[in-house]
Amino acid sequence: MERGMNKVVLVTRKTRLNELIYKYNTIEQAKFYIEHMGADFTDYLREDAKYQEAVAEVAGVAGKYARTQQIDRDFVPNMIFGEKDIVIAVGQDGLVVNVMKYLNGQPLIGVNPDPLRWDGVLLPFEPGQVEQVLLKTIGGNHTVRQVTMAQASTQDGQTMLAVNDLFIGQKTHVSARYDIMWNQKTEHQSSSGVIISTGLGSTGWYKSVITQAAGIAREFVNQDFRDGRRGWDDDELTFVVREPFPSRSTQTGIVYGRLGGADSFKILSKMPGNGVVFSDGIESDAIEFNSGTEVTIQIAPKKGVLVV
Repeated sequence: MERGMNKVVLVTRKTRLNELIYKYNTIEQAKFYIEHMGADFTDYLREDAKYQEAVAEVAGVAGKYARTQQIDRDFVPNMIFGEKDIVIAVGQDGLVVNVMKYLNGQPLIGVNPDPLRWDGVLLPFEPGQVEQVLLKTIGGNHTVRQVTMAQASTQDGQTMLAVNDLFIGQKTHVSARYDIMWNQKTEHQSSSGVIISTGLGSTGWYKSVITQAAGIAREFVNQDFRDGRRGWDDDELTFVVREPFPSRSTQTGIVYGRLGGADSFKILSKMPGNGVVFSDGIESDAIEFNSGTEVTIQIAPKKGVLVV
């Protein structure tokens, strides 16, 4: 089929079985380890077989209509996507999240390889539906949802995007020390770190922190509260400070807030080492956040595009 687009990029991930074989060298040694721990190795085999079957089906469909390139998610950060590429991610929600931040307006199709195993909030399609949705996407007749992302920028030019959330703090369980600046307010704080959430991420890590706060409020003041749910495309971020500690030198007046396009939000590190900024739970891909580093948080200038 002659088309104006560049290609279809099929992004896959390693299964638990793949990871075990990589760690223990052979499937036999992996099986021995799992069964020695009293677990069911056949579940790993079933999951892998189902996943490989789904990937093969999606690749076969894509190959009928486009030049197709298949890559593992580990190589996505270094991938150069064409302006008119269509990207298909076969995996779990986390795969869609980690691919989206590296795109620049290309439509992303999330495929659930095993609906009985994975809920797939960001995976609206099953392998058998890929042909129909791909043809619609090629023809420009597809429906999309815009996804607002967060952006962290340091004064030396480093940037990081987040589809769900950003974390700023210590890489260990030691308290983080920093100055937090929200619009006209500034405080020196000691806490377990700061989470900045997007609308999509408001049902993730951020939700667990709010749920904890709500439970404590019920016990202390017998009062229920709910944080209003935001849309995926809302141009607003929300921040929450985890476990802020009050002392003679640290304050706790800035613990929660919303960030629109006109708001200013910065954090200045006061930590000699182990400070980090990472996004969407990927601690291995972090910006160092040590003494003197100042990070500015804002709504990202680009949005993710998820086919629905």
